[in-house]
Amino acid sequence: MAGGSVARVLVDSPLPQLDQLFDYAVPERFREAARAGVRVRVPLRSGGRIANGWLVELVGTSEYEGRLSELEDVVSEVPLLMPEVWALARAAADRAAGNAGDILRVAIPSRYVRAERAWRAAEPDAGELPARAAPIPGYESGRFEAGIDAGERMSLAADPRPVRLGSGEWVGAWAAILAAAAAHTLAADRSSLIIVPDYRDQEQLQAALADLLDPRRVLRTDARQTGGERFRAFLDATGSDARVIIGNRSTVYAPAARLGLIAMWDDGDGLQNEQLAPGVHPRDAALIRQEQSGAALVFLGHTRSVEVERLVEIGWVHDVPAVKQVKPRVIPTEHQAAPEPGSARIPSSAWRAAQQAIREGPVLVQVARPGHAPLLTCDRCREPARCAACGGALVVPRSGGDPRCVLCGTSASTWKCPVCEGTKLRAATVGASRTAEELGRAFPAARVILSDGERPVLRVGGEPALVVATRGAEPIADGGYRAVLLLDGERMLLRESLRVAEDCLRWWSNAAALASPGSPVYLVGVAGALANALTSWRQAEWASGELASRRALRFPPAVRVASVTAAPALVARALTAAQAAADGVDALGPVPADEGLERAIVRFDYSAGAAVARALRAEMITVSTERRRPVTGRPPKRPSVLRVRFDDPDVP
Repeated sequence: MAGGSVARVLVDSPLPQLDQLFDYAVPERFREAARAGVRVRVPLRSGGRIANGWLVELVGTSEYEGRLSELEDVVSEVPLLMPEVWALARAAADRAAGNAGDILRVAIPSRYVRAERAWRAAEPDAGELPARAAPIPGYESGRFEAGIDAGERMSLAADPRPVRLGSGEWVGAWAAILAAAAAHTLAADRSSLIIVPDYRDQEQLQAALADLLDPRRVLRTDARQTGGERFRAFLDATGSDARVIIGNRSTVYAPAARLGLIAMWDDGDGLQNEQLAPGVHPRDAALIRQEQSGAALVFLGHTRSVEVERLVEIGWVHDVPAVKQVKPRVIPTEHQAAPEPGSARIPSSAWRAAQQAIREGPVLVQVARPGHAPLLTCDRCREPARCAACGGALVVPRSGGDPRCVLCGTSASTWKCPVCEGTKLRAATVGASRTAEELGRAFPAARVILSDGERPVLRVGGEPALVVATRGAEPIADGGYRAVLLLDGERMLLRESLRVAEDCLRWWSNAAALASPGSPVYLVGVAGALANALTSWRQAEWASGELASRRALRFPPAVRVASVTAAPALVARALTAAQAAADGVDALGPVPADEGLERAIVRFDYSAGAAVARALRAEMITVSTERRRPVTGRPPKRPSVLRVRFDDPDVP
């Protein structure tokens, strides 16, 4: 078609064959409303259906020689899909063999008409830009700021202590560092994106930013907001004013005027894993966006993830060391005296320290799991005890009696270990509720505070209290904790995962960083290299050793992986296509999966990622478009399924 306006539209569909731009004619009635970035509705030629989509761009001509269908409707009144967000979504989807539309559903919140019209009617007022702030503390004078100005990729170790803001509120030093970096970027009239795992971190970061910036310059986007509030914040981000945008993993896709900084706090946290297809980790999306925008990229954490360690070792990310290393006083208790009677799994030295510390202020006790019932393992080989009927974990009921399955309730009075054939059980973990009860009896004069997923506590005061928290749910204390007890280390390490040691080191490091300077941190039940890394506060060295081990075994992130799940014949076909796409591609499996399907793991070097993604993507399109004729007298077969996930975090 020549002449007139042509809209290039991405149809909002999970079907891989529709993940491309389609040309539509723009009718005269939509000439003013049809702009790049708006939501539209378009006809599909199959069955006369109408589908939602995004108007990605307007062009003058189309390569299609036939008659173009017209846009059915223009839905949004303002452009929501910014060009830089579209470029990021397309590149991230191609890297993961996924649909760009799936990423846009994560990136752009649902539309609220009332919020959109109120935003259009309002006068933009983002407040004043800040003046140049003092140098960011903890690093060589001007080094961090120079890296931000130059668009450098950096990895930094956070200062492991709580700090007091000018407002009197206490936050982790990491929040103050990121707030200072965002203020430095905003002073140059450039925006920042700061990605954190959950709302606890957001609260600290927002408090630190409020201490330095006009609150109107800070936008928060997360699931705890109402739909209208989140959409309004998104609309503000599409404006021309530089902003600091904070939120969870989807924040990496937020529009930002003149992007100058992308920062991630604790990128190894499991909450950073994107659960929705195609499952692109925000760390990978941030790396793509940094290349596209030229903004600075900062990875900050107490524990460096193995993925970031690989980037540091190949020179893609620069290590920015602290001028003076501050580290908590960590004391491993594995080789100390046995626990005293009634001490709730706490060795005598840690017990005495807690008794003394609680006279001065709060004491933190970190446990592995919530609840009341003890989790059991084999007394001989420490294998987790599982139900013979369904495989669920065995626990001791609160009322006493024989162990039972937490899932089906089956009694395990005749349990036998499948590994060593032992018949005796031992309590590996006691839940947070029972731990709080036991410690409440041991410390009758102390206030006991329980914090877990069901009873979240964000912060506690500086007065004496005993705080029992599950991992990741530890509240920050005014002035820091006077002692920290890290329990259930042995149980945490029993989890079957490639990342279990890395996760444990991160959990323990984050909890230890909540202690006041000089206060003791007791690590119970763990010895060896992991305990040494925490005690010496050399997590980066441990990550380097872990990466070397994975490199020798060709485990991620030394190589990339993709999981392929389908019927046996389709898995074999997909593996053949992947191995033909590039050299050095190998496969693990297949092994049985759910509902008669099989699952295989494809391993390949990073240089082969694009070729493998194209090959598997082609197989997904082929499977999705295959038509099977029904056989007379037989029920119709279910459509074939081929699921592919790159960099699958569930790969054991």
